[in-house]
Amino acid sequence: MSDVQVSTDIAAPADKIWALVSDLPRMGEWSPENTGGRWIGGATGPSVGAKFRGSNRKGFRRWSTTCTVTAADKSTRFTFEVTYGVVRISTWDYTLTANGNGTTVTEEWTDRRPMWMRIAGAPMMGVADRGAHNRSGMEQTLARLKAAAES
Repeated sequence: MSDVQVSTDIAAPADKIWALVSDLPRMGEWSPENTGGRWIGGATGPSVGAKFRGSNRKGFRRWSTTCTVTAADKSTRFTFEVTYGVVRISTWDYTLTANGNGTTVTEEWTDRRPMWMRIAGAPMMGVADRGAHNRSGMEQTLARLKAAAES
């Protein structure tokens, strides 16, 4: 079960939206925290098991994570697990469902951090409530994705 879930309706076909959410270099156009990503380890695109490096920023803070794609069902789902070194951080999931007028996009975040990292992360990252912070970012991400997909 996810910790945060946000949905929006987009007047665009699912395959177009899926192409946008799985286009790692462009993720920085949608997300207020992620600045993009790049495929690593020989991966060239979204497929189960493919790895990518995600780059992020919050104010002066910058960090990167390693992500592994766990679902890449074209036009319906794009999911990846995030790690920092050997520590599991989170799962991000985008589910796309046809709704008659386009597509309902649901973005979900599941916190996988161990308790020590949750406690240490608040002062280090400047985010006291990661769930509320991510909800706000997810709302912005989906609004920007909607604008791009509908243009």
